[in-house]
Amino acid sequence: MLDNTGFDLWAKRYDADVEMSDEGNEYPFAGYKKVLAGIYNTVMGTPNAVVLDLGFGTGTLTTKLYEGGCIIYGQDFSLEMIAAASEKMPDAHLYQGDFAQGLCEPLKEQLYDFIIATYSIHHLPDSQKIQLLKELRKYLGGEGKILIGDVAFENREELERCKAEYGESWDDEEIYCVADELRKEFRNLHFEKITFCSGILTLGKTDRDLLEGNI
Repeated sequence: MLDNTGFDLWAKRYDADVEMSDEGNEYPFAGYKKVLAGIYNTVMGTPNAVVLDLGFGTGTLTTKLYEGGCIIYGQDFSLEMIAAASEKMPDAHLYQGDFAQGLCEPLKEQLYDFIIATYSIHHLPDSQKIQLLKELRKYLGGEGKILIGDVAFENREELERCKAEYGESWDDEEIYCVADELRKEFRNLHFEKITFCSGILTLGKTDRDLLEGNI
């Protein structure tokens, strides 16, 4: 698992590494652009949406949302990533902090139309993912949604098949989302499979949001 120093060192080549994996349809970033496009299209359906991005990296997605009129808040624990993103989004509200420990205090003062996390939540153990998602729901306004785009699988069998195929390339330090296991805590969590190793998970403010068709 990368710490903040590791992400600082990776920042300068992050986008190139992602591009190579996505273009080759290879684990771990196969479908990366489609995942980001799916989240982008959902968010842009709400004019002037207030968006919180956790682990925004170099701002690949949030920059597009920012340019589209969204009000951007973000938290990342890499100063280098924040510096890169700030150049693209000078009026965004970006804070340093490890979201495994929760939100920075200034971010708790705002409600969000969307809370997004793209290729970042897999750094957390499942117990911490669940704790974080429960906490984030408190900061959704109205019909707000949590959107997670990441290396993710519908079930454990799909994950194990991918792990077996990629062998030594598989990162055992990452803890990827498995939708049907997360549904034990969030029974109406929605999972849209994008590729063999990626997808978008959607969670409403309450389970009722999904039952009533708001997701």
